[in-house]
Amino acid sequence: MKRKIITALFSIVLLAASIILADDNSAQQKEIWVLEYDGVINPVAASYIGDNIYDAEKSGVECLILKMDTPGGLMTSMRDIIKIILNSEVPVVVYISPRGAQSASAGVFITVSAHFAAMAPGTNIGAAHPVNMGGGGNPFGGDKPDTSETKTMMEKVTNDAVAQIRSLARERGRNEKWVEEAVRKSVSITETEAVDLGIVDLIAGDLDDLIEYLDGKVTKLPDGEKTLATHNARIVERPLGFHRKILNIISDTNIAYLLMILGFYGLFFEIRSPGAIFPGVLGGIFLVLAFFAFQILPINYAGLALIIIAIILFILEISITSYGLLTIGGLISMILGSMMLFDVSEAPKALFSVSLAVIIPVVICTVLFFVVALSYAAKAHKNKPTTGMEGIIGEMGRAITEIGNSGTVEVHGEIWKATALEPISKNAQITVKAVDHMLLTVEEFKS
Repeated sequence: MKRKIITALFSIVLLAASIILADDNSAQQKEIWVLEYDGVINPVAASYIGDNIYDAEKSGVECLILKMDTPGGLMTSMRDIIKIILNSEVPVVVYISPRGAQSASAGVFITVSAHFAAMAPGTNIGAAHPVNMGGGGNPFGGDKPDTSETKTMMEKVTNDAVAQIRSLARERGRNEKWVEEAVRKSVSITETEAVDLGIVDLIAGDLDDLIEYLDGKVTKLPDGEKTLATHNARIVERPLGFHRKILNIISDTNIAYLLMILGFYGLFFEIRSPGAIFPGVLGGIFLVLAFFAFQILPINYAGLALIIIAIILFILEISITSYGLLTIGGLISMILGSMMLFDVSEAPKALFSVSLAVIIPVVICTVLFFVVALSYAAKAHKNKPTTGMEGIIGEMGRAITEIGNSGTVEVHGEIWKATALEPISKNAQITVKAVDHMLLTVEEFKS
């Protein structure tokens, strides 16, 4: 009897142990995906965040943490990211990290839209005012004066942004009054102030602190509430990826601008020197990369047209006597085109305008290239040929035989058949007057 009781108790213990181990294993199988994005909010960022959220939903991930450091970016990309987060079936946590990071402009909207938000020590958030619609286009760095039309447009954009961020704050239970000030007055605060004002949920020294905080927290998803179980969850790093890093590099406005100019140079070299191949291939690759970046960036085609017109004017300067007017026109056109190349009406000008430190050297180099280098090429075309059949006309030589209707001469150490309108004696100095196939027409040189 005792043996049966002991066996039953042993079985119960084994069953309980197996249940506990199963629970532990299931907890260990849960995953937390960690994304890291440092840079401007653009279509690359939207693709990176959106694709990972979709994959996380399919994989049944416990939650997704986005470590973010951004100065802001495009409103269109920001709206895409917010829409994906709001409709996500996986809790999304925005973590402003590492120390010294910021969440400005578009980053504020994304942070407020997250299910949970945290900041590392030494970080800040704010300055979410929309860009000035009257800005840009001034080659000397100032903004255009606001008109009643631009002020009205700016007010509409601001009100729309305020409505959106207040709606996000209400949805996530955050401070509506402060987020409105962040948009209207561009206020910015530290991580401590953000917690006190109810903008973010906590200050997390590292990822472990954040994960510990999330365990047991309840959040609202489109299909109902979810209680997070992050204890012993497996951390899975989801890096940006090589191809997106390349896209991020070439989507920098200064890089895209340089790629376009180098592409034009390469194609022009190929046209001027057919068969060189390498400049044409390289120029084609640069242009393809530049125009691919333009698909990501807010391109202004008026600026692109001005740059093309400037290059055409530089080329015309070589063949048309304009006393420098075409060069001046090309110079102005290229500077204005470079300043206008990217549309900064939906993003901070500081992020999406080409730097003057890049524009000025490029314009100077372009002017020197077309005006100096190509003018030498034009002069070379006007010079008398020095090689081939045409190059021998006007050259001097010596009559090897007497020359009448026929004879032989030596020119440049070469022996030629020759004819002359007037008889020429042997060993006389001659001048070549014409070439007909391999027969020279010569006359006696008279000093």
